[in-house]
Amino acid sequence: MTTEPGSGPSDGTIPSDDPLPAADHPLVGDRHEAVSLPVIEPSVPRSSVDSAGRVGAVAYPVRVYEAEITVDRPLLSPRTDRSVISVDRSRRLAVRADTVPETTERRIEDVLVLPAELSPAQADEKAEEAAFKWTLRGSILADAPEIEFSRVVDAYKLFWLADRPDGDAIVDSVSGDERPFEG
Repeated sequence: MTTEPGSGPSDGTIPSDDPLPAADHPLVGDRHEAVSLPVIEPSVPRSSVDSAGRVGAVAYPVRVYEAEITVDRPLLSPRTDRSVISVDRSRRLAVRADTVPETTERRIEDVLVLPAELSPAQADEKAEEAAFKWTLRGSILADAPEIEFSRVVDAYKLFWLADRPDGDAIVDSVSGDERPFEG
């Protein structure tokens, strides 16, 4: 998949090749009272987070790929595997995912929107590298695998920040995993 880098104009508009706001966009890097964002549908509602005070939100930009990896095999027909790859564009990290998530446009209150450190093209490259590495672990390659992205989703993943007497906690809005906030 070929995508042009999304450097983004400085007038605050979202470039056509990157559906998420550029790092210099007024939404990014600041706390907002309320903002509308494309988000991965939370399975843990903000209201259900145990807190002694307010529950804030942090929005991480992610790009999720459904990839088809075709491996040529000597004396056998090619094998095609499918993989879902999630690239955290803020932390520059590619991880396996179970499914391509459902997304929705939501108005989020009291949120910090993190900037994307990777352009769409850099995220594509990171996803291709991950798919290639994962294919190497499961196959003996005679040639480089053909990697094709059949679906790409750009959105934000939300994390809830909860004030607690024993220390703040960060809660993944999708999985519900909690850990102490070390920020």
